Amino acid sequence: MSEIKVNSIKGVGATNAAITVNNSDGTCTANITNKPNRNLLINGAFLIAQRSTSDTGNGYTTVDRVTHYRANVNENPTFSQSDVAAGTTPYTLGFRKAFKIQNGNQTGGIAATNQIQADYRFEAQDIANSGWDYTSSSSFITLSFWVKSSVSQDFKYHLRTVDGTNRNYHFNTGVLSANTWTKIIKTIPGDSNITMDNDNGTGMELMLFSQYGTNLTGSFTNNAWSNWSSSERTQDQTLTWYATNNATYEITGVQLEVGSVATDFEHRSFGQELALCQRYYQVVAEGANHLIGSVFTVSSYIYCVVDLLVTMRATPTIEVSNFSNAFRAYGTGGGVNVNTLTITGESRNNRIFIEQAGDPGTVASLRCYNANSKLAVTAEL
Repeated sequence: MSEIKVNSIKGVGATNAAITVNNSDGTCTANITNKPNRNLLINGAFLIAQRSTSDTGNGYTTVDRVTHYRANVNENPTFSQSDVAAGTTPYTLGFRKAFKIQNGNQTGGIAATNQIQADYRFEAQDIANSGWDYTSSSSFITLSFWVKSSVSQDFKYHLRTVDGTNRNYHFNTGVLSANTWTKIIKTIPGDSNITMDNDNGTGMELMLFSQYGTNLTGSFTNNAWSNWSSSERTQDQTLTWYATNNATYEITGVQLEVGSVATDFEHRSFGQELALCQRYYQVVAEGANHLIGSVFTVSSYIYCVVDLLVTMRATPTIEVSNFSNAFRAYGTGGGVNVNTLTITGESRNNRIFIEQAGDPGTVASLRCYNANSKLAVTAEL
């Protein structure tokens, strides 16, 4: 019987050993990069779009976990969930959806106040407990994503920490070839001035897209940390994309992981991704006659307790579709139209307590009343 005795196994040209052997007891330590739960970002393949698949508004209105904003534009851009074309890479790597921005017709041309952006916000505790020593320049996180633009341009981004003294890390794609998917990888060191609270508030923001006029840009060194300034968010930008009517931008496969190596994207099932998104936003009931919950009445008020699908980041607020006769309470006294819903102070991050004027009877149910009605709750950052 033969055996091999080594201290470690290292790849040709590698700096670190793949396997390190303990010479005393024969155990080993493996440097495994393809670990589960390594993507700190939720919905990075943009599978989930609970609110809408397309919208021109500001805020969280389309794909989950992405908030977008536009200001001082001639025509609003469209933010949407798009399909990745078959036969392309990243389609061949298992990506079927992307986050897309289509420019409007910016007939007024480029101005200093122009602004189109999209961001992802991380809970501080997810970064604090990730294993990244964010205060050390020798400790790294690695960002990777696929991006495609209909216009050849160098796009600017930032990664911003928001606890303590806000710090801003500037980076860019380099000039992209038009209509060509390109994979971007950025390894980002820690910084001694970063503060990260161990709580459920926003700890860090990642810019997924920006087109800024000069009122929001400055002269910075790329791939370096500096103090955040709301009037100097990225390097000065070329705005060819903004000046091109109906230009498109798509991004998918966004992954942020601890370490200096970009591993293959961590594909999660639709169900796993949905449950993670529901920590921040979830639909309670939607469509005609969809039951919200059982109702009890006291005096001239109806009360409804709803257990949420997953525990949310914080006590949520209600988002309802503003339609006439959106909801209806039924009981022994008949039915009562309910056009607004209010949650009380007894609500928690796993249960909401609805209170509303109306007296349908002593025993009742609260339901969505028409096809357009929708009750959702949000605890977004």
